[in-house]
Amino acid sequence: MPTYDYRCSECDHSFELFQHITERPIKDCPACGKPKAERVIGAGSAIIFKGSGFYQTDYRSDEYKSKAKKETESAKPEAKTSEKK
Repeated sequence: MPTYDYRCSECDHSFELFQHITERPIKDCPACGKPKAERVIGAGSAIIFKGSGFYQTDYRSDEYKSKAKKETESAKPEAKTSEKK
Protein backbone atom coordinates (compact mmCIF):
# COMPACT_ATOMS: atom_id res chain seq x y z
CA MET A 1 0.00 0.00 0.00
CA PRO A 2 1.55 3.33 -1.00
CA THR A 3 2.14 6.25 1.32
CA TYR A 4 0.77 9.57 0.15
CA ASP A 5 1.87 13.01 1.34
CA TYR A 6 -0.79 15.62 2.01
CA ARG A 7 -0.63 19.33 2.84
CA CYS A 8 -3.43 21.58 3.99
CA SER A 9 -3.59 24.87 2.10
CA GLU A 10 -5.44 26.50 5.01
CA CYS A 11 -3.19 25.72 8.02
CA ASP A 12 -0.08 24.43 6.13
CA HIS A 13 -0.17 21.13 8.07
CA SER A 14 1.73 18.29 6.33
CA PHE A 15 1.01 14.60 6.96
CA GLU A 16 1.38 11.14 5.44
CA LEU A 17 -1.37 8.61 4.88
CA PHE A 18 -1.38 4.93 3.83
CA GLN A 19 -4.04 4.41 1.16
CA HIS A 20 -4.90 1.95 -1.56
CA ILE A 21 -4.15 3.15 -5.07
CA THR A 22 -7.84 3.04 -5.94
CA GLU A 23 -8.92 5.19 -2.96
CA ARG A 24 -9.87 8.79 -3.60
CA PRO A 25 -7.68 11.50 -2.00
CA ILE A 26 -8.95 12.81 1.32
CA LYS A 27 -10.18 16.40 1.53
CA ASP A 28 -10.45 17.13 5.26
CA CYS A 29 -7.33 18.20 7.16
CA PRO A 30 -6.88 16.26 10.43
CA ALA A 31 -5.40 19.36 12.14
CA CYS A 32 -7.93 22.09 11.31
CA GLY A 33 -10.83 20.00 9.95
CA LYS A 34 -11.33 22.17 6.88
CA PRO A 35 -11.68 20.57 3.42
CA LYS A 36 -8.41 22.04 2.14
CA ALA A 37 -6.09 18.99 2.19
CA GLU A 38 -4.38 18.26 -1.11
CA ARG A 39 -2.22 15.34 -2.18
CA VAL A 40 1.40 16.38 -2.76
CA ILE A 41 3.77 14.62 -5.12
CA GLY A 42 6.62 13.41 -2.93
CA ALA A 43 10.21 12.49 -3.66
CA GLY A 44 9.50 8.79 -3.17
CA SER A 45 11.31 6.33 -1.01
CA ALA A 46 14.94 5.34 -0.92
CA ILE A 47 16.14 2.01 -2.28
CA ILE A 48 17.32 -0.39 0.38
CA PHE A 49 19.35 -3.40 -0.72
CA LYS A 50 19.16 -6.40 1.57
CA GLY A 51 20.87 -9.73 1.20
CA SER A 52 24.34 -10.98 0.44
CA GLY A 53 24.39 -10.66 -3.35
CA PHE A 54 24.61 -6.88 -3.66
CA TYR A 55 28.01 -6.47 -1.98
CA GLN A 56 29.48 -9.66 -3.38
CA THR A 57 28.64 -8.90 -6.98
CA ASP A 58 29.04 -5.13 -7.15
CA TYR A 59 31.52 -3.91 -4.55
CA ARG A 60 34.15 -6.59 -4.19
CA SER A 61 37.79 -5.68 -4.81
CA ASP A 62 39.43 -6.27 -8.19
CA GLU A 63 41.81 -8.78 -6.57
CA TYR A 64 38.89 -10.87 -5.33
CA LYS A 65 37.21 -10.75 -8.73
CA SER A 66 40.36 -11.88 -10.55
CA LYS A 67 40.88 -14.80 -8.12
CA ALA A 68 37.26 -15.86 -8.50
CA LYS A 69 37.56 -15.74 -12.29
CA LYS A 70 40.68 -17.95 -12.19
CA GLU A 71 38.91 -20.46 -9.97
CA THR A 72 35.91 -20.72 -12.28
CA GLU A 73 38.15 -21.10 -15.35
CA SER A 74 40.14 -23.92 -13.74
CA ALA A 75 36.95 -25.68 -12.64
CA LYS A 76 35.52 -25.86 -16.18
CA PRO A 77 35.61 -29.35 -17.73
CA GLU A 78 37.95 -29.91 -20.63
CA ALA A 79 36.50 -29.96 -24.12
CA LYS A 80 35.81 -33.43 -25.49
CA THR A 81 37.74 -34.49 -28.55
CA SER A 82 35.90 -36.40 -31.19
CA GLU A 83 37.14 -39.91 -31.88
CA LYS A 84 36.71 -41.70 -35.17
CA LYS A 85 35.86 -45.37 -35.13
